[in-house]
Amino acid sequence: MTDSAKKQTILSGIQPSGNLHLGNYFGAVQQFLQFIEEGRECFYFLANYHALTSVRDAGRLLNLTRGTAADYVALGLDPSKCAIYVQSDLPEVCELQWLLTTVTPMGLLERCHAYKDKLQKGLSADHGLFAYPVLMAADILIVRANRVPVGQDQKQHLEVTRDIAGYFNNIYGDVLTIPEAYIPEKVAVVPGRDGQKMSKSYNNTIELFAPEDVVKQQIFSIVTDSAALKDPKDPDRSALYAILKLFCTEEEQAYWTDRFRSGGLGYREVKQAIFDLYMRTFGPLRARRLELENQPEYIDEVLRQGAEKARKVAGPLVREVRAAMGIP
Repeated sequence: MTDSAKKQTILSGIQPSGNLHLGNYFGAVQQFLQFIEEGRECFYFLANYHALTSVRDAGRLLNLTRGTAADYVALGLDPSKCAIYVQSDLPEVCELQWLLTTVTPMGLLERCHAYKDKLQKGLSADHGLFAYPVLMAADILIVRANRVPVGQDQKQHLEVTRDIAGYFNNIYGDVLTIPEAYIPEKVAVVPGRDGQKMSKSYNNTIELFAPEDVVKQQIFSIVTDSAALKDPKDPDRSALYAILKLFCTEEEQAYWTDRFRSGGLGYREVKQAIFDLYMRTFGPLRARRLELENQPEYIDEVLRQGAEKARKVAGPLVREVRAAMGIP
């Protein structure tokens, strides 16, 4: 472990509001695996409290939460080298959230673009949605995370976390760790089947662990333009190519770039290539995921141990916050 790795505690959460997809893998999970390999202290949690703002079916939420935990393990996140836990298994989070709300200005939350965006998508304007950034701040601060992987669309929420921690420390002393955003220089941008960013909320994903026929249907439904077979095609303007190259070696990418620009390439051939490369990449991981379906006790133990690791940090942190605020 390098000295820089020793100093870094990484935290990232995901809402179990839908099945994992290519965007999750290439945009996040690959980074998570790298952090573990580098020996950093990593906390990866399933944000089921956050998911309550959009998932109101109890059975579905429970299944998605447990399923996402199994997905993480199947994708290679080693529970002996990181903490995988469910947000609701850390009751200290909600206590810290309340304590943080007492120093959080209303104007700070009113300026958050995610709240406005979600209202435009039809979610109800409840307090949970409005106060979402404070719960996110509690998630981050409770494990003393100093590095948080975020995309550009999430950067504002981390800035809010930094602001809230700063307000608290200005009043009560330097108790909370001020986190930094981790935004890699090169991060995979994964378009969805419709060309927008791949997202569960847009219903445009290619899932990691769906049945093979479903995955194939999703890949073959990627929207393309009306260019004729003989026409040269610009790979830089093609969502199909952007997905294809995620799976390719440099040599394979050069081959497909030339095929696109030379003409004579049909989109169906490209979609079949994506499916074949998908199966090459995820076939063994999908087999492992099927094995985990029959090992619910193992997943329960992974989550129990993950919560235990997180509480070893969270408990002392909340006690320190309470003491600073005069709460016995």
